[in-house]
Amino acid sequence: MDARRAAVAVLQRVLGEGRSLDRSLAQQFEQVPADQRALTQQLVYGVLRHYSRLDAVAAALLQKPLRARDDDVRFLLLLGLYQCLEMRTPAYAAVSETVSIARKLGKKWAVGLLNATLRRFLRERESLLAGVDRDPAVRYAHPQWMLDYLRASYPEHYEAVLAANNDRAPMTLRVNRLRVSREDYLRRLREAGLVAETHPYAPDALVLEAPVPVERLPGFTDGWVSVQDAAAQLAVGLLDVPPGARVLDACAAPGGKAAHLLERYPDIKELVALDVDAERLARVEENFRRLGLQATLRQADAAEPEQWWDGRPFERILLDAPCSGSGVIRRHPDIKWLRRRNDLPRLAAEQRRLLYALWPLLAPGGKLVFATCSVFPSENQDVVGGFVAESGAEPISIDAPWGLARGVGRQLLPGERGMDGFYYACLGKAKQ
Repeated sequence: MDARRAAVAVLQRVLGEGRSLDRSLAQQFEQVPADQRALTQQLVYGVLRHYSRLDAVAAALLQKPLRARDDDVRFLLLLGLYQCLEMRTPAYAAVSETVSIARKLGKKWAVGLLNATLRRFLRERESLLAGVDRDPAVRYAHPQWMLDYLRASYPEHYEAVLAANNDRAPMTLRVNRLRVSREDYLRRLREAGLVAETHPYAPDALVLEAPVPVERLPGFTDGWVSVQDAAAQLAVGLLDVPPGARVLDACAAPGGKAAHLLERYPDIKELVALDVDAERLARVEENFRRLGLQATLRQADAAEPEQWWDGRPFERILLDAPCSGSGVIRRHPDIKWLRRRNDLPRLAAEQRRLLYALWPLLAPGGKLVFATCSVFPSENQDVVGGFVAESGAEPISIDAPWGLARGVGRQLLPGERGMDGFYYACLGKAKQ
């Protein structure tokens, strides 16, 4: 199956059926030749990043909406518009390729429609865009509720957040300091013809000038390096694990932060890594195997310690809590269109459930780091602030050059120094 036809199938699953982008792409890749997968991903990500704007242009071009059973034609039109707007595909090629896919889909009736619609867009592009862009939700390509929430929460920064959400994320590496130093690995990248630079806030991070397949990274299969955003790498420094400590990573999958803990603090007494999902926990095990690391892995609900806890306290707990993922939209653009405003109270309730369940497991004098990849206050400072007021937990100030002070923690917004959006808060338990 060629890239454009595969992209239509993925968009049908994500936008038509509400399935996750990652899983839909993985399933579709089984039918796509290896040399077509990068283009498939580029097309799907592009349409999802700009979906509401493309859809508004399509609506303005069509005399009447397409029927629901012809969603494949609608998504094909969006693909054609995206190529005309955002890619370097020559106009004639974008039109002809789109029309050819309609034939392959068995929609011969749509050939003339697509041809005429795309050619009209090319003629009237500026006026069409000016018309749809009067609506900020269309111009910024975000659902109205999300735009309103971001504007209310970050009146001075929301436009930068919206722009970052629609941008491509950099490929950032985490160097395994058990195997090689960051400086040595930077040299090996140069020898391999790859350009990278260090990150000012994450001491193990290298940011590549351009993304590459992991197979091109020196020593990847031998565990020298992993792919992990710099914002996610900040967690281990905040935990500041003392020698001989027992550490819990309560929601560990896919295992990046847990692995980083073992790489940074090799004298940890024991790392217990939990995840409620067996399939996701298997990914943690695969990552540990590649990196040559060992930990106690358990499938369990962290909020039900009576099912898994052995009664021995932890000196450090990392709670990378379930959240909306609103800080990583640029990596998962389907979040914009699948997430709903009424999801947030449920997610906040789950975060509180985890906090209250895990707090008794923290040793006196210990530290819990609460983290999310969200920028929504209701999942971050509101949850932690309420917990501090009710539990007697002691907020630990985060003295850092990154992020905005929010409640007892700090909020990274997407795009700051190339990083994802993350929230961190540190809580201490009084010594007895």
